[in-house]
Amino acid sequence: MGRAVRNGSPLPAPGSPDPTTPHRDPVPDAPAAPADEDQAVPAHRDPAGHSHRDPVPPAHLEQVPPAPDDPAGQHPNRAPAAPGQPALQDPAMQYPYGAPAAVAQTLRPAPALHDPAGQHPLLDPAAQRTRHARHAPWPYTRLDVAAARAAGHRPHPVRQFVLKTRSRCNLACTYCYVYEMADQGWRDQPPVMTPATFARAAQRIAEHAAAHDLPRVDLVLHGGEPLLTAPARLAEPVDAVRTAVAEAAPHTRVTATVQTNGTLLTRGRLAALAAAGIRVGVSLDGGLPAHNTRRVDHAGRPGFGAAARGLRLLARHPQSYAGVLCVVDLDQDPVETYESLLAFAPPSIGLLLPLANWSDPPPGHHPDRTPYADWLLAVFERWWHDGVRRTRIRLFEEIIALLLGLPTATETLGLTPAATAVIETDGSIEQADSLKSAYEGAAATGMTLDTHSFDQFLDHPGLAARQLGRDALAAPCRACELVEVCGGGHYPHRYRAGEGFRQPSVYCADLQPLIRHIAAAVEHAVRHAAAQAPTGTPGTPGTPAHPPAVAS
Repeated sequence: MGRAVRNGSPLPAPGSPDPTTPHRDPVPDAPAAPADEDQAVPAHRDPAGHSHRDPVPPAHLEQVPPAPDDPAGQHPNRAPAAPGQPALQDPAMQYPYGAPAAVAQTLRPAPALHDPAGQHPLLDPAAQRTRHARHAPWPYTRLDVAAARAAGHRPHPVRQFVLKTRSRCNLACTYCYVYEMADQGWRDQPPVMTPATFARAAQRIAEHAAAHDLPRVDLVLHGGEPLLTAPARLAEPVDAVRTAVAEAAPHTRVTATVQTNGTLLTRGRLAALAAAGIRVGVSLDGGLPAHNTRRVDHAGRPGFGAAARGLRLLARHPQSYAGVLCVVDLDQDPVETYESLLAFAPPSIGLLLPLANWSDPPPGHHPDRTPYADWLLAVFERWWHDGVRRTRIRLFEEIIALLLGLPTATETLGLTPAATAVIETDGSIEQADSLKSAYEGAAATGMTLDTHSFDQFLDHPGLAARQLGRDALAAPCRACELVEVCGGGHYPHRYRAGEGFRQPSVYCADLQPLIRHIAAAVEHAVRHAAAQAPTGTPGTPGTPAHPPAVAS
């Protein structure tokens, strides 16, 4: 996550869609920073100095940890929520921007969600419908999926499966969207996904791959912190999926990535992951200790030292290195942040806008300023004019690809249909984790591996809305000349409480100058290359080395 911090999603395998990311754990049950790369250290203590549990040797990390000390299930670093907090009131159900012609007929109240097989009701369906309708009328009361299908919007199969193998984490990052934002569903999740659950997940994934003749499915091991699992058992979920897919859909290739905070990376874990062909993505706030002051353990101690050790180890295994995710922090110098990350030799850097929305705006948000565009463009200029491609920056390369009319596999930009399913530790099927930044239960579907297939998940209004492309966008977005590139922005960034997900991105003012500046840079590079032909070569002084690399 993942990047479990008001951000976007875990780093996928190359070419796969971006998932969303989480990170951390209110029940520390493993060492946070091995003093030596394979040596455990004592268990964390809470801010009052009380140990949550005895130290656990690495050989036993796969065991289910005990319940938190707090019988009420409160996060150890968080005060109980105020009792009797009022619920949001239902506003008038006004359609804010008018209905697009292609789905105008779908904007009547949809029928109650139900199991199409009629065999098992959704988990607590009445409460779920009420919650979704109150917080997000679009899409939950304004989109009739059956009518959208009749209007020509066909479902797109799931291609990326995020397995939440752990719902707890050894860090307590103060800005984590899984643990510190609107959705507190982690409290009800088992700490560990059992072998029976990932075996059932494997069956469902194989069933879906076979039904849609998928050439590839991408797995992301996620959490919490997935590396809390012992090395010998890290690959078990992936092995189960590969075995099931090989039997049901032998032509489908399975790729796998684990998204981690990096603090538990050891030689043993890297060897186990490499043997299983599982690549590693790491979440970090920057390459210096000063950039990571909010990434701390449960006693408030910094996690950067352990993460830096893990990243240095990972850099010595480039075949296993997927890249680094970093959330934009306006308090940090952009160029310094970028160059500090280069010290860890990442093959790719994912720069993520903080998870925020119109009801919970990002830090520094102001209608007359574009601080996030300014920050990102400072990095772009440094990267673009470097002369040598030292790393990929996914955000910039995705914008360039979209400007050139090339396909991308991201859900944060463009109009590519969402194609990610999240499987929680209890076997429930959810939407992307990034939705947890919006409201309690925003990612929930009420579906489980035991009661629903992924084909049924495709008809859930939350996912169906994210596969409508331009027709799901607000009127100003549909009329914008940048819509093919921006795509309305990341779906969670469009949320407004009581209205839902049909507004322009809260980062709209930042995305426009960012895209226009990159477009101008690409156009200049193309003209320069044409003027140099046939003697000019990419990478000569004044000519960026990136356009040919991106095009390839």
